[in-house]
Amino acid sequence: MKDKRYDGYESFSYLVPGEDYTAYPLARQTDRVPPFVYPVDDAQEERVRHLIRDNLVISLHDHCFVAPENLDEFLAFRRQGRDWTGYAGLAQAGLDAVFDNLMNGTAMITSKNGWKWDDIIFDLGMRLSDIAHQDMVVLATTTKDVRRAKEEGRIAFIVSIEGAAMIENELDRIDVMYGLGVRCLGIAYSEANALGSGLKEPRDGGLTTFGRQAVKRMNRLGMAIDVSHAGDQTSLDTIETSDQPVFITHSGARGLWDSRRLKPDDVIRACAEKGGVIGIEAAPHTTLTEKNRKHSIESFMEHFEYCVNLVGIDHVTFGPDALYGDHVGLHDALTAQLSLGASRSHLEFEKVTHVEGLENPTESFPNIVRWLVAHGYDDADIAKVIGGNTMRVLDEVWAR
Repeated sequence: MKDKRYDGYESFSYLVPGEDYTAYPLARQTDRVPPFVYPVDDAQEERVRHLIRDNLVISLHDHCFVAPENLDEFLAFRRQGRDWTGYAGLAQAGLDAVFDNLMNGTAMITSKNGWKWDDIIFDLGMRLSDIAHQDMVVLATTTKDVRRAKEEGRIAFIVSIEGAAMIENELDRIDVMYGLGVRCLGIAYSEANALGSGLKEPRDGGLTTFGRQAVKRMNRLGMAIDVSHAGDQTSLDTIETSDQPVFITHSGARGLWDSRRLKPDDVIRACAEKGGVIGIEAAPHTTLTEKNRKHSIESFMEHFEYCVNLVGIDHVTFGPDALYGDHVGLHDALTAQLSLGASRSHLEFEKVTHVEGLENPTESFPNIVRWLVAHGYDDADIAKVIGGNTMRVLDEVWAR
């Protein structure tokens, strides 16, 4: 893909390693594993390039940071509160905008008492400080910012947080987060909080009274709402309570693979009926199917087509949930902290070292568009699912 306006900047290069921060060797942003290009002929590849050039390409959920090469060092690495953004990789990704979820707060990753307010604010400020020192990736807080980034050859960085535990019982903290640039907030990240139940909980009590107040506050502020990690009843209650469309930024269809991490048909339908969009995710060993028990772009796209057949092409997009580094190894190392174990299906599957075709944010969207072209989707529908559907919702939800 054609490079963006990238000048070679690397994260925190304005500081002195060893003096201002502890340096850790980082994973390669590209070619960490053998690169995968979904097979298309020359004419189709030219069409792929035109589709990416001429349309908004938006990832509804990714983590664009670079993990350390040695994952045994990950907790110490994260305790610094610094995320190294993969600028070199992003320059080749074909993306015009990305919902980046930071890492949801240093404490969430490094302790059992995670989702602390101070850590979220610290990590947000640190990440945006780095971004402010270069001009390829730009903070986006309006739809004008997103469209301008496309026009200028930049990438719009949309700050999103996957769960709202850190607001505790203080509604005004949502306003503070909005003021600091957050434009998408999840109700719960797997575990229950003051707003509602996460998908890990064996009993889902639904959206709490405070949760309903929080949803209304997000509506009034112009902040998008995400229910990807919320329990089923909490998701349904959120969609019903919201005056505006709601995102499922990164999930898949439980109808294809019996995992709490994926959404049942009634939640997907409710999201679509409210005008919302579901982003299909590719975090390792999530969007599997009984037909494709080895995670790859094929099982991922099976979830895409299932959702399209269920609710229509206007309500589906992609939130690959990728990162730069060993995502499988990271999941294994952080299973307890990320509450992954309880959400995995009881069905047997073939464990992979990486998700072929969707290994990192650089690889994902070009291969997604290649797959769509190879499988006969027309240009109008491809434009919708790679960014148009997301922009339709943002034009409605975000404050003018």
